[in-house]
Amino acid sequence: MPKVGMEPIRRRSLVEAAISAIHARGSLDITIRDIALRAGVSQGLAHHYFGSKDALIVSAMRHLLTEYGKQVRMEIKKVGTPRDRISAIIRASLGRDQFKPETVSVWLVFYVHAQVSDEAHALLWVYSRRLSSNLVHNLRPLVGEEAHTVAEGIASLIDGLYIRKALGSFNRDESAEQLVEDYVQKHIEGRG
Repeated sequence: MPKVGMEPIRRRSLVEAAISAIHARGSLDITIRDIALRAGVSQGLAHHYFGSKDALIVSAMRHLLTEYGKQVRMEIKKVGTPRDRISAIIRASLGRDQFKPETVSVWLVFYVHAQVSDEAHALLWVYSRRLSSNLVHNLRPLVGEEAHTVAEGIASLIDGLYIRKALGSFNRDESAEQLVEDYVQKHIEGRG
């Protein structure tokens, strides 16, 4: 007889095991069996909960996106002005929590996986739209009609600098956050 209330615990354990397996392997060259062993459950149970490796991988990314969203909301709650909310989004996007080794591994693999998986691509699109929407909402009072263009620049800088920083190829005296902040400030000042 199944233990009542165990499904959410096992699902989370499998998602965390998938993140760990991706990090250990550095790719999606893992199996449901590898993940199940890490989670301490049977391969059949992993298939029962997720159906496929791809679904489990997408669930792992959804988990990281949920954690990222919580971080963004937590940073935004600390501030009040639109300009400060933009800084909060930048801080959450390029902050220390986003550079845990497992998180970096999954993000980098996920960017590649989104090119071949419709579900992963859709999830990446949702992330991109949310980031853009949050930025545009806060940029409108500061840069008016340029909000979409500036938001696209900020998002591109965040994603590009994230990848460069994650791969260790960002070695400037300025922080990645400061580069994005400088970009935002130049566009705000350029309006006046």
